[in-house]
Amino acid sequence: MIGAGASGTAAAWAAAEKGLNVITLEKAAFPGGTGAFSEGIFAVESKMQKDWNYGLTKDQAFMMIMNYGHWRGNARMVRAFVDRSADTIDWMQKNGVKFEKLFSNYPNGLYTWHIYEGRGAGWIKLFQEKYKAAGQKLLTETWGEKLIEENGRIVGVEATNKAGDKITIRSKATIIATGGFFANKEMREKYLRFPNADGLAQTGKTGDGIRMAWAVGAGQEGTEVQASYRPGPRGIGTTNHVSATAKQPHLWLTPKGERFCNEQIMLEWPFAGNALERIGGTMYVVYDQATLDHMEKNEGIDLGVGVMVPVGTKLANFEKEWADAVKGGWAFKADTLEELAKVTGMDPKKLEKTVADYNGFCAVRHDAEFAKDPKYLREVKTGPFYAIKSVASTLGTLGGIKANERFEVVTPDEEPIPGLYAAGNDVGGMYGDSYDLLMAGSTVGFAVNSGRIAVDSAVEYMKTLK
Repeated sequence: MIGAGASGTAAAWAAAEKGLNVITLEKAAFPGGTGAFSEGIFAVESKMQKDWNYGLTKDQAFMMIMNYGHWRGNARMVRAFVDRSADTIDWMQKNGVKFEKLFSNYPNGLYTWHIYEGRGAGWIKLFQEKYKAAGQKLLTETWGEKLIEENGRIVGVEATNKAGDKITIRSKATIIATGGFFANKEMREKYLRFPNADGLAQTGKTGDGIRMAWAVGAGQEGTEVQASYRPGPRGIGTTNHVSATAKQPHLWLTPKGERFCNEQIMLEWPFAGNALERIGGTMYVVYDQATLDHMEKNEGIDLGVGVMVPVGTKLANFEKEWADAVKGGWAFKADTLEELAKVTGMDPKKLEKTVADYNGFCAVRHDAEFAKDPKYLREVKTGPFYAIKSVASTLGTLGGIKANERFEVVTPDEEPIPGLYAAGNDVGGMYGDSYDLLMAGSTVGFAVNSGRIAVDSAVEYMKTLK
């Protein structure tokens, strides 16, 4: 097993549970990766959903995913993922994972998000403990560098650890789960539309597994990215209340002071990332004191920020977090729009005109420019005025290695490479040109389900070996 994030951890324990001898390599000092920050996992037709009388079917979910991606995804792979998802919830529960609730990522959305206790770090820690208790081996600060190929089969991997020791591991089957390539500047610039986006928790994700697979003849597929945006610098968490004010459909402006989208697209944050990328990757979220009062003291925020800051939350920590945001250079306040333009660098005339036009839409309750729902139209009239700088960001890349529905790594001509499998964000075929937020929890869901399916396929393959 190469990698110990969500997909690697799930696959490692699935293999250990079957009585296989497993060795896992993890480049970081500890397992978890980006999966440790996840809040929940996708499933459809799960027992939880049935208990809650939620009737979304596998067929419906499959068609929605494929249509969302304009059928650019691997239909057989998507179907395998959807079909396995409910069983995976059962499997996680049997292994001690506790789920809090079902959730949707946006109003009137699909309740596919199974929220687990302790976030992703909780179940990953649990599975790693079970893995170690079963006598299996985890080598941290150790990374794969080259797959070993003999007679057309993959029979292991050559690795290196932090001390510089060279390690050769022979195996009957190898599963790649290294989490993508966003930390690799050269690969970002070659393959992504968002090469300069700021990646969250992407350290170490340098495409090692993808490059090793390509080196032995694997096809390329799905070198995409989870586009999004974030207020403030890297490391500002989702519970920061200043940041939360910018995760709302207020007035979004280019650095020049012009409006560029229907801000309601924040409900589908990959769309927001796409729109932001088009204007260069930086924007200002602008609101006035009346809107701040609405969020801080009165009704609370109109839209939730994931599970951590739910809809209606009153941003009671705004004042005490404001000074640090200003010091960090991403939050601005001014008594007049002219002063706001000066401190942010926006064009004062363009800002004044944009705000006047927007306030006109608010007055008549109709956005004649970008058709935003009137319930999200809030005037920018009552000083002081606020601007929160936000930038294009990503939660990671979404592919690279071509695989089939069994998560066997395949050549460009769809021929399986014997003994080689891949899972999670190293694998292409799940998405089209944008991450599918319709099905909340699908990245972690894909990681865990692909890991389990890859193990099942590897077991069948090993039965054929002498």
